[in-house]
Amino acid sequence: MDGSSSCNSTRNYSGKKIRWVGTDAESNQLRSISQENSCDVFSGKWVFDNQSYPLYKESDCPYMSDQLACHKHGRSDLQYQHWRWQPHNCNLKRWDATEMWETLRGKRLMFVGDSLNRGQWISMVCLLQSVIPANKRSMTPNAQLTIFRAEEYNATVEFLWAPLLVESNSDDPVNHRLSERIIRPDSVLKHSAQWEHADILVFNSYLWWRQGPVKLQWSGEENGACEELDGLGAMELAMGAWADWVASKVIPLKKHVFFVTMSPTHFWKGEWEAGSKGNCYNETRPIDREGHWGSGSDLATMRMVDKMVSGLGSKVTVINITQLSEYRKDGHPSIYRKFWETLSPQQLGNPASYSDCIHWCLPGVPDVWNELLFHFL
Repeated sequence: MDGSSSCNSTRNYSGKKIRWVGTDAESNQLRSISQENSCDVFSGKWVFDNQSYPLYKESDCPYMSDQLACHKHGRSDLQYQHWRWQPHNCNLKRWDATEMWETLRGKRLMFVGDSLNRGQWISMVCLLQSVIPANKRSMTPNAQLTIFRAEEYNATVEFLWAPLLVESNSDDPVNHRLSERIIRPDSVLKHSAQWEHADILVFNSYLWWRQGPVKLQWSGEENGACEELDGLGAMELAMGAWADWVASKVIPLKKHVFFVTMSPTHFWKGEWEAGSKGNCYNETRPIDREGHWGSGSDLATMRMVDKMVSGLGSKVTVINITQLSEYRKDGHPSIYRKFWETLSPQQLGNPASYSDCIHWCLPGVPDVWNELLFHFL
């Protein structure tokens, strides 16, 4: 399946659909998915710390993406780089690049997912690269899979573009803006062939399911016949195929698997400032109201993911970034990034109209996601 794939006929999905509903109490519980450790590192607050953060300088990372390099693209307020996540009842393990490399010695760490997971991968590379001599490290782009190598540790930190986890017509890492989204909901084979030999896997998937109905083209289906299903239902099917792979292939003592929960968006300023219009544009401080939850984070999806990964037991560790990232309305690129399309005069006259309130500036919030990963490793 590729970008030229199409549906010759479409009918409504006729299989089993599950709707994840629950009480407000259950919703609150799911916002901080439980963990075995005595301290909930996902429950806390952001503390301004310009002594210890950022953990690296934007200009010092040769692998920085222009999509995330906010200072380079004109952002003058740099406070977004200086916030530390502080759990309520304990401390996060302090980041140590050398210790992380020792953990990765002889191993492959692979991030699998969409552009938000790619941002976390770039963050990890920037966090790690400074302790490796320039002649002992390399970056190898190879279609869907991009590989950062550290020669002296015989280790790699990789990113695999697979925004829907299962095979889809959006699997090209560059040309994936298509009018209709088609997935093969019962097949992860195309992607798992690349990820199955990694030692540590970090998965994510969310926003690509929030863009309207999804076409389903089952393996073995002839003549381009498709079914159509809403995004949540389609994500549930894809997560089921992914969970089947994890259940059958992952031995916890040999392979670590992490699933990163949904990354929040901040498109509706009225959610944190009653009566206001706008979005993340010109926001310079985190939300300080504990428990803030915006409409960009779908609780039904959260419940479905929780149910799916809970059934996998010790085979998967959840990195619950959602609530802690909800507070960071200030952390997005907004207008301070490279845009691949030419902006119109109308857009330039109204910066909020084209602000990126999805991705995250680096250094910034994804560095904390990686500190959480380091904590669990």
